[in-house]
Amino acid sequence: MKQKKAVILCVDDDVTILNTLKTQLKNVFADTYGYEMAENATDALEIIEELEEDNIPIILIVSDWLMPGMKGDEFLIQVHHKFPNIIKIMLTGHADEAAIKRAVEQANLFCCLYKPLNTEDLIKTIQSSLDTHG
Repeated sequence: MKQKKAVILCVDDDVTILNTLKTQLKNVFADTYGYEMAENATDALEIIEELEEDNIPIILIVSDWLMPGMKGDEFLIQVHHKFPNIIKIMLTGHADEAAIKRAVEQANLFCCLYKPLNTEDLIKTIQSSLDTHG
């Protein structure tokens, strides 16, 4: 039976950012991982559930903070309660120190990166998080 690839999940309400992330991740990690994209936390939670049902591990989540519906820190905290081993990285263009602190304390946030996003920094951060947890 083929080993199922671990998945990197990106969550952002900006489709352009999602597409850029996916392209960058594929350029760096190629077929090492699977890549899932969600435009909001609700969709992301559904994807997580589907992957869990298929026994496909999620290794890392990159989530925007300011999204309609559920904010990134709330989403990551919710995920952390169920899946504490997933690496979590939050992106924000609107630094809410309290939200970042909450995500660090309650979701074991690996890192918070600020928008406008430097994809090189993000890829380095993702690589370093995977090296640390891998």
